[in-house]
Amino acid sequence: QVQLVESGGGLVQPGGSLRLSCAASGFTFSNYAMSWYRQAIGKERDRVATVGTGGSSNYADSVKGRFTISRDNVKNTVYLQMNNLHPEDTAEYFCHTWLGSNYWGQGTQVTVSS
Repeated sequence: QVQLVESGGGLVQPGGSLRLSCAASGFTFSNYAMSWYRQAIGKERDRVATVGTGGSSNYADSVKGRFTISRDNVKNTVYLQMNNLHPEDTAEYFCHTWLGSNYWGQGTQVTVSS
């Protein structure tokens, strides 16, 4: 069965960095785009970044220049490198893929606070 397992969240000070990982299994990882979404308390879940099968990427305007999404098709893992974190980046971060239906990981919490 399809599984997406996120890791790497935590508490970081403003201006700090974190690297999220999402280990995928149960499907041919290299054939599908992968995305990161985030959801803050009381807000909708929003797309943060997407990486295509060929490695092309696109980002939400709010994270451009600070976040980098990448994938390793050998390790079946997608990453989100987050630099210069702001308090408004605080949210639960979810890994996502579309395989004819939505698949989500369980989420990992990122808290940016001094």
